Amino acid sequence: MTATMPWQGVLFDLDGTLLDTAQDMAGALNDLRSEAGLSPLPFAVIRPHASHGSTAMVQVGFGLAPGDAFEAMRQRFLDRYAARIALETRLFPGGEELLLALETAGLKWGVVTNKPAYLTEPLMAALELTPRAACIVSGDTLPQRKPHPAPLLHGAAQAGLNPAACVYVGDAERDVQAARAAGMTALVAHFGYLADTDRPDTWGAHGSVHSMADIATWLRLPFSGAVHSSASRR
Repeated sequence: MTATMPWQGVLFDLDGTLLDTAQDMAGALNDLRSEAGLSPLPFAVIRPHASHGSTAMVQVGFGLAPGDAFEAMRQRFLDRYAARIALETRLFPGGEELLLALETAGLKWGVVTNKPAYLTEPLMAALELTPRAACIVSGDTLPQRKPHPAPLLHGAAQAGLNPAACVYVGDAERDVQAARAAGMTALVAHFGYLADTDRPDTWGAHGSVHSMADIATWLRLPFSGAVHSSASRR
C-alpha cells in the first residue's frame, strides 16, 4: 500500500454492477408472462428490480405474495433464466477496460453476489471471467448473505486481501451495509439497477460512480476507455 495507491483489490457485486444481466432476466420473466397469457412488461419496468433476484422478478411480473404459488413461479423463472444465462448478458460498458487496468496495476478483483452458485458459476464461465477472478462468492457459498459482511470477508480472504484495502462496488443498499460492516470502502454504482425510489445518498457509501471509468478514476488508475468524471467521494 502506498499514499497514491492504497488499494489491494476491488470486489464487485454481480447483477447491476459488474455484469448487465437485466436483459436475460427480463427475457425469462416475459417468457413466463407469455405462457400465462399476459403481455410482456416493458424493459424499463423490469430493470430496476434485476438486482434483487428471483423474488423481485416474480413480484413485479405477477404480483404474487409469498406462498406455494409464488415459490412454484419463482422456480419456473429460475429454470427459464438458467437456460439463457448469458444470451444477452455482458460486462457493463468499460468493464473490460477496467478489469485490464486493475490487472495491469497488480490489483486483484473478484465477485461477491447473492446470486446462487448454480447461476453465478456458469455465467462467469460463459463470459470467460472465472480464471481472472481472485474470488467468486455466491449467495449460497456461506450460510450468510449480504447485507451480512461474512461473504465479503470470505472473498477477501480467498483473494488474499486485507479488507481495509478493498473497495466493494454495488448497486443496492445491502451492498453498502455489507461493505461498511466488513471494513471495506463502499462505492455505489449509479449505472446499475437503481429504482426511482432508491436514495443512495442516504446509504452511507464512501463514494458514487456513474461508469466503469469512474471506478478507475476513484482508484487513480489509467483507463483506456471513454473518460467520465462524475465520481464523487464522501
